[in-house]
Amino acid sequence: MIASRTDAGTPGNPVEAFSPEHWMEEALSLARQAQARGEVPVGAVVIKDNAIIGRGGNAPIAANDPTAHAEIAALREAARALGNYRLPDCDLYVTIEPCAMCAGAILHARIRRLVFGARDPKTGACGSVVDLFAERRLNHHATVTGDVAGEACGRLLSEFFVARRP
Repeated sequence: MIASRTDAGTPGNPVEAFSPEHWMEEALSLARQAQARGEVPVGAVVIKDNAIIGRGGNAPIAANDPTAHAEIAALREAARALGNYRLPDCDLYVTIEPCAMCAGAILHARIRRLVFGARDPKTGACGSVVDLFAERRLNHHATVTGDVAGEACGRLLSEFFVARRP
């Protein structure tokens, strides 16, 4: 895939699209920022045409808001950037398997592709606990790819929770 970018090299020169690992590293950077704020380290980015149009880091603790997940923040920013709540030509990268709430938002936004890092055996809604993306009765289906940089994403979460437990 070739996309035009203006943030690196010569403006407007076509460059090869970034790899899923590149975008996951962007999400991991946001997860580390969330961790530095005392939040569970989860980060997410929304990609359209080889560029980030939405970013999010977990913020439920600081915001006193149970919906302030990284995925929701990234989707909101992307929707504002495009002036549309539907994001059919966009991909979402997130460091952990989305929960049911976030999976629902991803489906409502009509995200084309979801890429996540670590699996979530407690609340994952992409196959670990339930799989909303496999539900045939829904009117939208995204392509789902898991375990991209899964070890690094999982390690960040594990280290966070180990440090919080006495």
